[in-house]
Formats: sequence, structure tokens, C-alpha cells
Amino acid sequence: MAITAKMVKELREMTGAGMMDCKKALTATEGDMDKAVEFLREKGLATAQKKAGRIAAEGLVTTVVNEDGTKAVAVEVNAETDFVAKNEKFQGYVAQVAAQALTTTATDIDAFLAEPWALDTSKTVKEELASQIAVIGENMNIRRFAQLEEKNGFVASYIHAGGKIGVLVDVETDVINDAVKEMGKNIAMQAAALKPLYTSRAEVDQDYIEKEKEILAAAARNEKPDANDKIINGMVMGRINKELKEICLLDQVYVKAEDGKQVVAKYVEQVAKENNAKITVKSFVRFETGEGIEKKEENFAEEVAKQMGN
Repeated sequence: MAITAKMVKELREMTGAGMMDCKKALTATEGDMDKAVEFLREKGLATAQKKAGRIAAEGLVTTVVNEDGTKAVAVEVNAETDFVAKNEKFQGYVAQVAAQALTTTATDIDAFLAEPWALDTSKTVKEELASQIAVIGENMNIRRFAQLEEKNGFVASYIHAGGKIGVLVDVETDVINDAVKEMGKNIAMQAAALKPLYTSRAEVDQDYIEKEKEILAAAARNEKPDANDKIINGMVMGRINKELKEICLLDQVYVKAEDGKQVVAKYVEQVAKENNAKITVKSFVRFETGEGIEKKEENFAEEVAKQMGN
């Protein structure tokens, strides 16, 4: 039976499901509207679509590391409320998503959502998400994942505040013992606490540096209009270095430094020397739950008034 646009529109209005999902349901049920509704309900899509407009800015970040420590993944799954984020069913689902993300060959979230769900290959990851939304009762979103792999060393992992922040650190080393592993975890904790944007200065875009120099030079000339170029340049470079020490992980002051001055790069050198090792911190991943998501401001009094009016 030919599936018409009118049939798809009718099913969408009945269920609130997406156009493509409605077309897929009608095709699978040979145009039988009642069976198509059942199809969508079984997949959890009818319920999920109605919740899709709600903002999911809470949730969990979790990390999974493989057995030999050479590969790890960080995953963020969002829900609407912190209450659900603390729910065992939600936490169990996030763990399943992370386990699949550890081995996926998908390079972006859309490809990941389209692949078969490992625990039930009759569904896609997106369809299983829709089923979980129907069961848990809140809008949810698999927002992002990032893998790190280091065959010549290990990947350190750290979760802060029960899943509010998750960090992975890629450590290349020829010695793997408890002291070096502890160093990896300490650096992951550093990244969680001080929120660096880059691993080292080498990663910072040169165009960004040049633009900052222009801005800072203009600001310096406004402060000291009579200063010569040498003084202005000194002021600019001083401020650039200060900024880089804040945004580059290896340039940051190590939070556990006894003298309050040792930078992370020097801490790595110290551990390498103490363990007769060659150690390079190559990269890191830092996910913070809900970062960059605009949360809806709820007005409770307005909400109650609206309900009473209804």
C-alpha cells in the first residue's frame, strides 16, 4: 500500500511523533493506522516526542575505561531534573550508553544514535532512548561522547560530584606503576577543578593570540598613553602569559603543590624523574553536565496561576 503524505500527517497529529518516524511506522504496518500507533508506542516514540520540547539540562557525565587502561570514553546524558539523574534506572541506562560508546566506531552523535543498540539490535540507539524516555517519564538526550586511546601508556579517569564533571587524561609513558597512575588521576582532578581549555600552549590558535595582543595593546595604550613600545609590549606579553597560565592545563599552578607555585608541567617532570620514566600528558577531555545549555527559568507562582485558570 502506498503511504501518502496525508496519512503521515494524520498519524503525526495523533501521536506527536516525528514525520520520519510516522512514515517508518506506516510502512512497517502496511498503512494500518491503529497498528502504526501501536508501533510508535512500543518504540516509545509517541510519548518521547511529546516530551521533546522540554529542556534537559541536568543528568550525568560518566566515564568507562577498558581493562588494560589504554582506551576510555566520556559520555554526557541529560535529563530534565536532578531527581531523575539520581535515579538508579537512569544511572543504569547511562552506564549502558557509555559501554556502547567505548567501542563505537561512530565519529559523531548522529551516527551513534543511528547505530544498532548493542543490548537489542532490533532497535537503534535513538529508539532505545525513546523507550527509556517513555519509562522514566522525562525528556532525555544523549548529548555527546569522546573517546581517548593511548597504546603507549594509559588513560586516566576522574568523576567529580557523582557525575557532575567527568575527565579523561591521555598519558604517554614507558613506566606504568601506582605512582604514575596517581599522577594521571591528580591531573584529571586538576582539570576538573580549574577548567582548562587547552592541554598546552602549542594547542592555542596563533590567530587567537595575535588578536588578544591587539586588544591588550589597545588597552595598555589607554592606560599608559605616554609609554613607549617596549613598555607596552612588556605589559601585553605579561597579560598574555597570565591568561595562558589560566587556560592551559600544563601551565596552571598545580592545585596540590606544596609551595603553591609548582606548575603542572613541573609536577609531571618530577614524577617522571622519581620513577625513571618518560611521561607526556598529550590531551584531555572534560565534560561538565549541562554546560552551555540554557536552562528554562521557571516561575512557580505563574505556573500555579495558570493551572488554577485551567
